[in-house]
Amino acid sequence: MSDVKIYLPDLVGKGYKDFWVFEGRYRVCKGSRASKKSKTTALNFIYRIMKYPQANLLVVRKVFGTLKDSCYTDLKWAIHRFGVDSLFECKLSPLEITYKPTGQKILFRGLDDPLKITSITVGTGCLCWCWIEEAYEINSQDDFNMLDESIRGVTPVGLFKQITITFNPWNEHHWLKKRFFDIHDDNVLAITTNYMCNEWLDESDLKVFEDMKKNNPRRYQVAGLGNWGITDGLVYENWQEKTFDAVEVSKMPSVKSIFGLDFGYTNDPTALFCGLIDTSNNTLYVFDEMYEKAMTNEDIAKTITSMGYAKEKIRADSAEPKSIHRLKTLGISRIKSVKKGAGSINAGIDFIQCCKILIHPKCRNFIREIGNYTWDKDKLTGTLTNKPIDDNNHLMDAMRYALEDDIRGRKGLGFLV
Repeated sequence: MSDVKIYLPDLVGKGYKDFWVFEGRYRVCKGSRASKKSKTTALNFIYRIMKYPQANLLVVRKVFGTLKDSCYTDLKWAIHRFGVDSLFECKLSPLEITYKPTGQKILFRGLDDPLKITSITVGTGCLCWCWIEEAYEINSQDDFNMLDESIRGVTPVGLFKQITITFNPWNEHHWLKKRFFDIHDDNVLAITTNYMCNEWLDESDLKVFEDMKKNNPRRYQVAGLGNWGITDGLVYENWQEKTFDAVEVSKMPSVKSIFGLDFGYTNDPTALFCGLIDTSNNTLYVFDEMYEKAMTNEDIAKTITSMGYAKEKIRADSAEPKSIHRLKTLGISRIKSVKKGAGSINAGIDFIQCCKILIHPKCRNFIREIGNYTWDKDKLTGTLTNKPIDDNNHLMDAMRYALEDDIRGRKGLGFLV
């Protein structure tokens, strides 16, 4: 190891001592937003690479394209925080990081190309560690088992094999809970962290969580405290994650494209739903999405254009007529506001519940939303109402907007956001 001396509280702060030193097979951290779990994990792996000259790391997310702006960036940040920039080479093509004194590698892979995971070899030492970030996106335990099996073989003396799993908790029925949190196993460290162990949040950051605690206690339990989301009373259970070729599906005679846009800005993302509907058998294909906060109208138009959807018929949130007009002037020529009508949220839900919904794995925000979209509960009795929760539903709303013509055609109703 290089002569890097660290004092853990100064670099990482509190709340992660057990996580930092654990050497068992499975190290699992579910954490709230701003719990510094990803930054801590990145720091830990850079420290370990310098400490163990035979170790190599595989970093995995569900979709390879999400790694550059998440784990790769966090690891570069950690390198800089240690002050060892000159000791590492960070490459974008191929996406990898090399520790120059020994040739050790940090490799990046996506589950959307499983063959690249099962065929990994390293030139120095052994592949002994795997970091799965945003593991909640992995709906199939079989995919995890494939990763687990890739960390195998004899390790040099003093090294250890380990899978590190980090994620934001949403649905209590996810396989991660049963596999790691509902058991006692000396080979598993499963911890929960939240924003209160992040001493680098300022007053404005903390106020976001205090306001959430007061105004949206249900969301605070998950996004603030890192607790599992309770998903009794799911609105949609008629969906599955499935890989498909959207171009081939679009060629089918009874298939048409549908697009819906829900505006956000500071706290809520702007969400674009991109789908296909087969009207002959009521099958809805979800093939793409846009999901980003703090987007100006110019940003929205630029992104939609770059995605190739500027000329598509887009149904948008009618509460933003000025934004819709501005998007038209920016080249999104076929955008149109949805119509409002009493009872139309439930009419839209009724229509969608009669469809079979197939979701491409790359639509991770849509999968997260639909898996947590539930009916609201009566505050006095705790019983389910016929009104869906108004939280984390941006793509759910955009999906209804996209289907406006089909819903109105069946029900004779308008739309209500």
